[in-house]
Amino acid sequence: MKLRWSSLLTAVPAATLAISLTASPSAVARPSATAPTGKPLVVPVESPAIAPLRGPLGLPLLRPSAAVIARHAPWAGPVSSGWNNFSCKPSRRHPRPVVLTHGTFGNGVDNWLGLAPYLVARGYCVFSLTYGQLPILPLVGGLGPIDDSARQLAAYVNRVLAATGAQKVDIVGHSQGGMMPRVYMKFHGGRHKVHTLVGLAPDNHGTDLHGLSELVDIAPIKQTLHTLTPGLIQQKAGSPLLRRLNAGRETLPGVHYTVIATKYDEVVTPLGSEFLHGPGVHNILIQDLCPLDISMHASLGLLDRIAFHETANALDPAHATPTTCTSIVK
Repeated sequence: MKLRWSSLLTAVPAATLAISLTASPSAVARPSATAPTGKPLVVPVESPAIAPLRGPLGLPLLRPSAAVIARHAPWAGPVSSGWNNFSCKPSRRHPRPVVLTHGTFGNGVDNWLGLAPYLVARGYCVFSLTYGQLPILPLVGGLGPIDDSARQLAAYVNRVLAATGAQKVDIVGHSQGGMMPRVYMKFHGGRHKVHTLVGLAPDNHGTDLHGLSELVDIAPIKQTLHTLTPGLIQQKAGSPLLRRLNAGRETLPGVHYTVIATKYDEVVTPLGSEFLHGPGVHNILIQDLCPLDISMHASLGLLDRIAFHETANALDPAHATPTTCTSIVK
C-alpha cells in the first residue's frame, strides 16, 4: 500500500486522539487495577479539570477525567462494589465471571468506566487487570511484548477461577485487548479456560493506520519502537506475532467469538481487519444494528451502550434481546 499524504494528514490527529482517549484520564496516582483479594475495586472521583498533555507525536492532547466522563455518561460513574470483587460468586443465570482486557495505552480501570458497571448491574462478576506495563509508563498498559501480556492474563484468569470456583471465564476485550486473549488461548494454556471472547474493535489482523504503518519500517523508528514499546509494533499488520497467531485456523473449537466493529474506526484499519473467520464466529458492524451510531475506535469500548448491549447478548445468548438504536437507553 502506498502512503498517501492526504491519509497521513487525516490519520495523525485521529490516531493521537484515540491514544489520548484510551490513556489514563489523569496524571495523578491511580488505584491498583487489581484490588486485594476479597475487596471490591473503588474508583475514586477525580478533579473535573481536564489535564493537558503531549501525545507521542508532540501534539497537544486533552484527556477527560473520570469525573468528566461520569458527568456526561451517568452509567460510567464510580464503582463501589462488584467490580474486581474477589468474593463475588457467579449466579446460576451468569455462571461464568467476565474478565475485561483493555487496549493499548489503557489500563484496568479507565478503559472500563462504562462497561464494567453496565455488566455488574446485570448480575455479572466482573474483573479487570492491567497488563503489558513498562517501567517508563507505569500508569498505562498494552505496551510490553504481547506474549508476556498473554502470560499475565493466564495468571489472572487462574486467580479469578480459583476465587469464583468457575470452570471457565468469558473475556471482553477492547482493541489490543480483543486480540491478545487469542494469543493466551492459542499459545499459553487458555484454550480450555475461556467460553466466550468478545472483541470490541479488536485488531485481530493488525492495522495499517491508513498507511502510517509504513513509517514503522524506517530503520530508526522500527528499532526504537521494538526496544521501547514492543507491544505497539507487534500490532502492525503482517507482524511476525500476527502471522503466527492467524496461521491455520483463526478460531479454536469450543470457544464462542463475537467481534464488534465500527465503520468509523480510525485506528484499526482497513475496515474488516477486525473480523475473524471460522466456526463459532459472530462478526458485527455496529452500524448494521444502529445506522446512527457514530462511535470511533475508543468510544466503542468506552461509552457505546449499543455495543454494550450486544456484548451482553454475546455473553448470555439464551436471554438476548434485539440490539437497536434504542438500546442506548436500556
